[in-house]
Amino acid sequence: MTLPAPLTGVVPPVCTPLTPDREVDVPSLLRLVDHLVAGGVHGLFVLGSSSEAAFLTDRQRRQVVDAVVAHLGGQLPVLAGAIDMSTPRVLDHVASVTAAGAQAVVVTAPFYARTHPAEIDRHYRRVTAGSPVPVLAYDIPVSVHTRLPAGVVLELAADGVLAGLKDSSGDLGGFREVVTGVRTRPDAAGFSVLTGSELLVDAALALGADGAVPGLANVDPHGYVRLYRLCRAGDWDGARAEQDRLCALFRMTGAGDPARMGAGSSALGAFKAALHLRGVIDCPATAEPQIPLSGREVEQVRTYLAAAGLL
Repeated sequence: MTLPAPLTGVVPPVCTPLTPDREVDVPSLLRLVDHLVAGGVHGLFVLGSSSEAAFLTDRQRRQVVDAVVAHLGGQLPVLAGAIDMSTPRVLDHVASVTAAGAQAVVVTAPFYARTHPAEIDRHYRRVTAGSPVPVLAYDIPVSVHTRLPAGVVLELAADGVLAGLKDSSGDLGGFREVVTGVRTRPDAAGFSVLTGSELLVDAALALGADGAVPGLANVDPHGYVRLYRLCRAGDWDGARAEQDRLCALFRMTGAGDPARMGAGSSALGAFKAALHLRGVIDCPATAEPQIPLSGREVEQVRTYLAAAGLL
């Protein structure tokens, strides 16, 4: 399967179920894939932030891609994160995930060292030159401490270097600048602009986005597909009501006590607790050194699921 140009629809960043000893739980992973496919999603993104890619070994990363690609058998496009600190390390990941069958790679700016926009530009050009599949940029400044400049993204789009953008910056104004820029540049035709926000999907689609990559879609794929379809049908009242329901469900990510854990532990712990409570995965364990939710916090997640009609 080749990647559609542009890629559209709901493309969940797939969680990585783990066993109690923190190995990849492949049977649970494949049940999760089936759960997402049954929800009507349009593609899958593995090895992103919601996949806990930063916590997985290279062996585990490859195991995830191998399992998902083989299980899907070409039903949907599979995008794989190739996320690391430098261009050579990213190219190593590109080689691994494409050998496993990924139809596209999703790449952040370099991180750890400070980077200049010229270095970001150089990074993506080098990665694309070494990739046998399309490359999408991943803008997630909270993790890599670098915001992708809209001008750099648009130039790379116009030059055919990038096939798309997953924007998890939280900057709706900057997102709009990219969407508008792509729409007004014929040389950027086919470039896909996807929001990574769970909370602003209706707004992003109204601005002209092609789709969404929301982590909460692991828990409620049907809801996000329903939201996407309502937006595409121009039913903005219905879309707003569905988005409001999903925003209320997203509050589960704050179940973890901030006095003892970080926001990432809380959010990923909530996603996995919800998937466990829904019977999709066997174990809600998150990767080390993240702190697990307590029993009381898991019960809070249960109340959000019940309120959303998911239990």
